[in-house]
Amino acid sequence: MLAQVMRARVAIRAAREKTMDKKTQSQSEGDLTEALFKEGEIYKPSKDVLEKANLKNYDETVKYAKENPEKFWEEAAEKLEWFKKWNKVFDPSNKPFYKWFIGGKCNIIQNALDKHLKTKGNKTAIIWENERGVSRKLTYSELSKEVNKLANALKALGISRGDRIAIYLPNIPEIAISMLASAKIGAVHSVVYAGYSAGALAERINDAEAKILITADVGYRRGKIIKLKDVVDEAVRKCPVLEKVIVVKRSNEEINIGEKDIFYDKIVEKESDECETEIMDAEDPLFILYTSGTTAKPKGVVHVHGGYMVGVARTINWVFDLKEDDIYWCTANPGWITGHSYIVYGPLMAGVTTLMYEGVPDWPKPDKIWQVVEKYKVSVFYTAPTLIRAMMKYGDEWPKRHSLSSLRLLGSVGEPINPEAWKWYYKIIGESRCPIMDTWWQTETGMIMITPLPVVPLKAGSATFPFPGIEADVVDKNGKTVPLGKGGFLVIKNQWPAMLRNVFKNPKRYRETYWEKIPGYYATGDLAAKDKDGYFWIQGRTDDVLNISGHRIGSAEIESALVTHEAVVEAGVIGKPDPIKGETAKGFVILKEGYKESQELVQAIKLQVRKTLGPIAVISEISFVDKLPKTRSGKIMRRVLRAKELGLPVGDVSGLAD
Repeated sequence: MLAQVMRARVAIRAAREKTMDKKTQSQSEGDLTEALFKEGEIYKPSKDVLEKANLKNYDETVKYAKENPEKFWEEAAEKLEWFKKWNKVFDPSNKPFYKWFIGGKCNIIQNALDKHLKTKGNKTAIIWENERGVSRKLTYSELSKEVNKLANALKALGISRGDRIAIYLPNIPEIAISMLASAKIGAVHSVVYAGYSAGALAERINDAEAKILITADVGYRRGKIIKLKDVVDEAVRKCPVLEKVIVVKRSNEEINIGEKDIFYDKIVEKESDECETEIMDAEDPLFILYTSGTTAKPKGVVHVHGGYMVGVARTINWVFDLKEDDIYWCTANPGWITGHSYIVYGPLMAGVTTLMYEGVPDWPKPDKIWQVVEKYKVSVFYTAPTLIRAMMKYGDEWPKRHSLSSLRLLGSVGEPINPEAWKWYYKIIGESRCPIMDTWWQTETGMIMITPLPVVPLKAGSATFPFPGIEADVVDKNGKTVPLGKGGFLVIKNQWPAMLRNVFKNPKRYRETYWEKIPGYYATGDLAAKDKDGYFWIQGRTDDVLNISGHRIGSAEIESALVTHEAVVEAGVIGKPDPIKGETAKGFVILKEGYKESQELVQAIKLQVRKTLGPIAVISEISFVDKLPKTRSGKIMRRVLRAKELGLPVGDVSGLAD
């Protein structure tokens, strides 16, 4: 099965590569991978980058971290402030429920806000702008006061340490304030991306057993008003656990005021702007973030205060080489892990200015994103390959209308970046002087895991090497290292501080998903290969999780949404190559008796999926079929659908029921 999945994933990647010839596409997965390795030259760091890098002695650091893993992470922890130092760095006794900094007392807010107030109180912490040109700035002192007011308001509503708070907000300062206020008082936040449907929101609220939901009346996107409160009202009817809904009022739009609703500005205006930071145990939960899996039910990934803050603080400083005067912009949304680690917590712990933007990069014109870079003199820019490819299609003219001279370092996240897009990003946006940090990591890892550092020679399309202190490998299903140039399963062989601690309320799923698939290793669920120089090349997912524009969504989730339409009796979903989005979803649908195929029905089914899951779940195609390939136990064999669709060998079908 690995060979079939590898061929499908490599085909997806190959579709993005204009440089690969047709002969290459008929070869085996190992040969295909090798063709990618031969793709391009090595990009060496400039003398200026080498001289100014935060970490210069890369090879020595990698060696030291491998030989002294606990000491390496302890030294990282000592760079941060703690209420009480730990008794023990690492406890592996209850595998795989590993613990870090045992006995340590801390709170991530101590490092993201409190410690800066004496020396950086007047420094801008957050710059915010939306696509309409409305902007706002908050200094570290102002941000701290806003956080304290909301923290006090939450306590007045009965929230205490350990309680869960759901957050369903657009990319506005209040989403960061809500996360920080939750952490301040020891509550556990669960941010839900504000593009999810009412059903998806309700499912996450109920699973987390959230007492409070923080939302807004509207969001703004591509010139349109997104009525978030309407989505929330529908969700709340399915959430008996929810006690209150706090609403950030942003517009003059009329909204329904329910019995649980209270306005954000009303509850914070009467509160003090001083609040004690709760002293937490290093292993106390900080947040739950839901991620797609191979089943329809999302997984609630649990991260904790101590290890998470150590891993994120160290990676953001070394990977992005942050300096005191940096204006840092990660274009992700705080509803995803990238936004948690590298929009909110990471930049604030580093004491730099983080930029937040609400809107799309090409509205009202294709150069909006470069206009923002120029306006705020962004120096570090972290974005997704999807966005880069989208900007490429408009041509070089749009970015060249703006001065991008402030940029000194670029980053990529969310999916593998194809060499063509990497080179355009490097030459046109970075003007051939900005190193690109192509990062691989996951919701579950909490922090960047495989990445270059600025001093590392780069290869277009490769995530290069594991971060110091991380041991990664490419193995077969038995955990044996595969030959260089051959594809296999990407695993992490050791433990790291920012790793997930559990799946919320489901330790069995935690063990089975991450630690039992390839015994002894953390199974990432991704395919990869290493070239002759040891560079890692990430090739996509092994499981049935699609990566659409950098957003992970399970095939099973989309299938569940398809069958909510009255005409659909059963459905199978696969990912297909897309030159801009990376992947799109195609559905194979069996209709109930009495329904006939039509374009009108296709559109109605697509709309139903959008209504059920939200706009991130875009079905590009629907094919009507009489039956689906299944195992004898009734599981849909999506690899068979994928192989037939992509013109690949179907492989072993002895497990098919029919």
